[in-house]
Amino acid sequence: MLTGIEEVDWASLGHAYGPADDVPELLRGLASADPAERETALDGMYGAVHHQGDVYDSTLACIPFLLELVADPGVQDRGCIVELLTSIGGIELDDDEEMGEQPCEDGEFIPAANYAMAAAAIAAGAGVFLGLVADPDPEVRLAAPWALASLHPEPARVLTLLRERLTVERDTEVRLALVAAVGQIALRHASLRAETVEWLGWLARAAQDPGLRLAALAQRARCAPGDIPDDVVPWVTALLEEIRTASVPAPGSDTPRGAAPTLIGQVRELLEEHAAGRPAPWTEELLRTLHAALDDRVDDRIALVLAQLRSPDWGQRSDAIWLCGGLIRVWRGRYEEVVRLVGDQLQDPEPRLREAASAFLERLFELGAPAADALAARLAPAPPGPVGGCGSAGRSGRDGALIALARAGDARAVPLLARALEEGEVRRELLYATDGLGPSAAMLAPALRRRLARVELDELLYDRAAPLLYALAAVRGAQALPEVLRVLRGAPANRRDRVREAALRALAAFGPAAREAVPDLRELLADESAAVSTAAARALWAVGEDPAEVLPALERWLRPGLPDADRCAAARALGEIGPAAAASAPVLRPALASRDLWVRVRAAAALWRVTGETEEALPVLLAAWEENRHARVDIAECLAEMGPAASGAQLVILTELTRRRRHNAREGVSGTHDVHLDEKLLTLCRAALARMERGAR
Repeated sequence: MLTGIEEVDWASLGHAYGPADDVPELLRGLASADPAERETALDGMYGAVHHQGDVYDSTLACIPFLLELVADPGVQDRGCIVELLTSIGGIELDDDEEMGEQPCEDGEFIPAANYAMAAAAIAAGAGVFLGLVADPDPEVRLAAPWALASLHPEPARVLTLLRERLTVERDTEVRLALVAAVGQIALRHASLRAETVEWLGWLARAAQDPGLRLAALAQRARCAPGDIPDDVVPWVTALLEEIRTASVPAPGSDTPRGAAPTLIGQVRELLEEHAAGRPAPWTEELLRTLHAALDDRVDDRIALVLAQLRSPDWGQRSDAIWLCGGLIRVWRGRYEEVVRLVGDQLQDPEPRLREAASAFLERLFELGAPAADALAARLAPAPPGPVGGCGSAGRSGRDGALIALARAGDARAVPLLARALEEGEVRRELLYATDGLGPSAAMLAPALRRRLARVELDELLYDRAAPLLYALAAVRGAQALPEVLRVLRGAPANRRDRVREAALRALAAFGPAAREAVPDLRELLADESAAVSTAAARALWAVGEDPAEVLPALERWLRPGLPDADRCAAARALGEIGPAAAASAPVLRPALASRDLWVRVRAAAALWRVTGETEEALPVLLAAWEENRHARVDIAECLAEMGPAASGAQLVILTELTRRRRHNAREGVSGTHDVHLDEKLLTLCRAALARMERGAR
């Protein structure tokens, strides 16, 4: 076994962490009789030799030995090695990447040719995978179909083999893997697609096993998304019900395994925990495939989610929540009933379902309102301990439920948050949610003041004080002025500017009640930090000082050549001052031609707010709207203020309101506030359009 491994000069090769002289030990570890050694070796292969999908020269050198291990029936866990080979050889580069280099984590570059050579080397030895579809080890049979579909150079031969194997295979998950591999071949090879789609359609109706029919339907939708039948929702719902009534949890599925010290082991444990007690955990992936194929058929996808949320199977309801998380993040739609049904899951006895529901609702902000009663009910019978703490209460989703209730703007969150402020540690997200609670949140000011008074003026001041300062600004807690001034004056060197900026924002929110801070504000007006100086200017204006004192300080940060962030901060401050800053219009105008989009947007919005004229500002805003979708919320806010004066933007606004896809949706990436920001954009667009239409009458 591993013949010739010593003949390779491993030390001259490299991987993610330097010389590859440790690779022979990893390869031998894959063949060990000790399960812990095998797992450690596999973790090392993914962690160094195939780090984050990279293919190094040492990765190429490993391929013959990995193929040898796969071919040896005496080696255990060969399914994991098949998956490793599939990952190494299955990376497909775009045409413009083929002759270039791929950056890796340490700043070095990996020749793109490495990926092509890996694919060629594994394809040349892919004959070994043909025999694995009938291997006695079900884990090997589970991994082999995808390897064949992705790497074997004769797709027609593989397609025939996979379809034949399906007639004799009895393991449910392996059968699903065979169907998924058939779909992969159809996607990769257009010449085989038509016959494969036809076969998948036949299987979706002919197979006796409802799981197999669902798998075939999902793959057919994936291969022919434009030909998904209109009755797909009732069809899938009926199949899920058949699966639910026919399935029982797998024996031993709830049996815990030993602690896993490796990353791969931890992932395995998480997957096992997720599947524990569920009769058919594999339906989640099938439905994910189907949802991806349905794409912008949002109404069908919502109907499918609603059907799952009404299922007696808690696992199907949990799947629906996670699937809807991706749906609502990317697509606009009518989600009221979905949100209400997710709220109902908060009282379910299954903790994983409660946790999923809480995590979903936490990211909805105003869209979470239909679940407000359920959230309040979930929080009512609070067990002993802090509501916002990090212990068992946090893990059970109670703190997430409170965040969701506060972000939905429900006043019932206020007394619960007040209690959390008195009893223990509070998640910072709770404090940042206070700005949506309205006047009722004023009662939080005394507790926030007491907590701020206890914060040490040390190196961790910003992390501890910033959320409290934000909340005090949101509730206009001017009685905390002495405590805010203590933080402002006592900020340590570490992140001093950010501490001061946060304190100054709170003082600005206090308005005239913060007049005692004027000497401090005047001193900071001349600060060398633009963020601090402009925040001091905004606070001085808010407490009622003469703009003649403030404007020169802001204008100095607008000079061309200064950092873009400084110019943005100054322009925004001038815009907040409004018509009283009209004298600064000549200083704002040069910024309209800045190379930086955000400087142009801030300057254009400020120019409108200080002059009330749209002739120069509106074209800049509309150009930026098309150039950068992430600027649209700020631009729409300005357009809504302009009202009839922005009638030239009416088509832009109408176009945005008719789009189904969220303006900030990104593939594979999501932010906590993404849905909230898009809903804010829609609200501002509707307001702008309404004002334009009223002005046209």
